[in-house]
Amino acid sequence: MAKTLDGKLVVAISSRALFDFEEENLVFEQGDDRAYMALQLQRLDMPAKPGVAFSLVKKLLAFNQAVRDQPVEVVILSRNDPVSGMRVFRSARHYGLPIERGNFTRGQSPWRYLKPLHANLFLSTHLSDVRAALDAGVPAAQVYPQSVHASDAHPYEVRIAFDGDAVLFSDEAERVYQSQGLQAFQQHEVDKVTQPLPDGPFKPLLVALQKLQQSGTPAMRIRTALVTARSAPAHERAILTLMNWNIEVDEAMFLGGLAKGEFLREFEPDFFFDDQTGHIESAAQHVPAGHVASGVANG
Repeated sequence: MAKTLDGKLVVAISSRALFDFEEENLVFEQGDDRAYMALQLQRLDMPAKPGVAFSLVKKLLAFNQAVRDQPVEVVILSRNDPVSGMRVFRSARHYGLPIERGNFTRGQSPWRYLKPLHANLFLSTHLSDVRAALDAGVPAAQVYPQSVHASDAHPYEVRIAFDGDAVLFSDEAERVYQSQGLQAFQQHEVDKVTQPLPDGPFKPLLVALQKLQQSGTPAMRIRTALVTARSAPAHERAILTLMNWNIEVDEAMFLGGLAKGEFLREFEPDFFFDDQTGHIESAAQHVPAGHVASGVANG
């Protein structure tokens, strides 16, 4: 009988999101993939340094050490060639990451393999791949390779922070804000306070994380935060929506337009997801961050 990933939290991740391949990527960007392959082969036994999403992956995989049914699967989904893929797997083994599966497409977009993987999350440095994944209904974010790496202060806790509108929730309210301004946005949210916001692209990931948390292990836990530019009175609809979904977040920050970066620095997430590049650029100075290229702000 064929194996299946059904029921697992499946993270598909590119090589550059998991490992620091920025130096090698400079060679690739020059358009000479043969030189890139040669460089990777030359460095085959040199473990790559951890990348921006390394901490997130390492901690999620730690759930498998204590839970019998191995609830987390991480798959490399990369534009790398198969030869370079050997270095990716060897680097993973060096760090004790039990990653067994990978698709290497040598320059072609790999997003089409997300559906057969039943992926709950796709992390890539390629914006076009992220957009295609989101269009296909898979939570996806463009990793900023220059992001500050995660703190090591919480080794037994996966910390993930989410923006609200156009990430956890749809961009319905954001469209009002963009077209009519803050006052109209606030009034719109007061008028519709009892109506749950429609699902955003990252709701399925939040659901999967809650399921993972409930799978039960004293060794690892998940802590989530909603970090949003909303402020009172628009905060109520966001909270009531989460309650309607029967989903709990551990922290909620209603910042009323304040820069998110310093607040995220204090929360110390392993990753932060936001739909607006300005927020990501602010966050990336303090924490690992990824751009969710969805909603009206990315139209």
